[in-house]
Amino acid sequence: MKPFYLIVVYLGAVTLPLILSAAVGGPQREWHQELASGLGILAFSMILMEFILSGRFKAISNGVGMDVTMRFHQIMARTALVFALVHPFLYQETPSGGPRPWDPSRELTLTTDFSAILSGIGAFLLLPSLVLLAIGRTQLDYKYETWRLMHGVGALLIALLLLHHTVYGGRYGSEPVMTWVWLAMTGVAVGSLLMVYLWVPLQQKARAWRVASVNQLTPKQWELSVEPEGHAGLDYKAGQFLWLNVGHSPFSLKENPFSICSAPAEGPRVSFMIKELGDFTRTVGQIEPGTLAYVDGPYGNLTVDGRAEPGVALIAGGVGLAPLLGILRQMRATNDPRKVRLIYGNRVIDQIAYREELGTEDVVYVLSEPPDNWEGETGFIDGALIDRVFSEEEFSEWLFVMCGPAPMMDVVEDHLIKRGTPSRHILSERFSYD
Repeated sequence: MKPFYLIVVYLGAVTLPLILSAAVGGPQREWHQELASGLGILAFSMILMEFILSGRFKAISNGVGMDVTMRFHQIMARTALVFALVHPFLYQETPSGGPRPWDPSRELTLTTDFSAILSGIGAFLLLPSLVLLAIGRTQLDYKYETWRLMHGVGALLIALLLLHHTVYGGRYGSEPVMTWVWLAMTGVAVGSLLMVYLWVPLQQKARAWRVASVNQLTPKQWELSVEPEGHAGLDYKAGQFLWLNVGHSPFSLKENPFSICSAPAEGPRVSFMIKELGDFTRTVGQIEPGTLAYVDGPYGNLTVDGRAEPGVALIAGGVGLAPLLGILRQMRATNDPRKVRLIYGNRVIDQIAYREELGTEDVVYVLSEPPDNWEGETGFIDGALIDRVFSEEEFSEWLFVMCGPAPMMDVVEDHLIKRGTPSRHILSERFSYD
């Protein structure tokens, strides 16, 4: 029921200004004018809700999954963009200007006040730029920290411009009740931004960590472990992830999300399996033990805690092993009675991490470019391989948990559904969509 509850809350928050505007508004205008106002109101309220969706609120992201939250954030941003772009063009042929003898309250005309129009034009131009930069972020040659700063500042500026435009240029926003509603909603949105960039770092500063070890697993994969500095550590579930900041101020934007590959039952030390991909990950091997670190989390719902299925199937591609390794370690450390089976795919044999620890019992290794003497599975993790590993009974009764490249997860999820696996028995998290 939690996802349903969150959807109801979201719809209520987004449509509240529209409903109140209709209640306090004046005489009806032409349908296209009312539609224009309605789309503008919805666009503004949806943009304000974007701050909440991206604010790392555990009540939201841990309930439905961070990947679902961020995907919803993306879709709603694009929907709001369409509403905002269409909104001004529907006002065509609407009278404009100041007070008129037949319309002293200016309820049936458009304002020509330059400042109100200018703030609307500014938001009209900034919003598509913000969305397009987010969509093309991976194709653009600038650092994640740069994009994150631009995205946050841009979103804040758009919200303030829209607040001014709505209150001073809108027919409904100028109503006292609506002015207070918009001020309150904007305050909550800006407050969520301040929470991420100020309040959370202040909490992190009081709960610092130290790098305990950095070990090379494969030519381009590392295990980095951190230990709490003067506090009890972190309460997390196997399979969740953290935002990790190593060697920088807690107020720095230089933090990255990594899945936890350690198990809660193993003690306060927290470990991450990190593949060399970006600016920070390429320097992991240079980090010295004792370096100050900060973590934010835990986040995510890729966990088997509290599940009643008789078996757990773990399907990993590459570094996607990290959260599943945490689950496997936790099950082994606690003597979990459930059956567990792991499928672990890589391109070449040198990419296989933790091979000695994983062992061979109930572990299926897959290589797409195997050596001549390879005795494991070859090719890719696909439907045919899944059919060879699991029985009909296991398809219907087991819990399937997967993490890896999006194409692999798409293939596996589609095949599981085809074989009759209930959707509630499939857990996955992904962070690449466009």
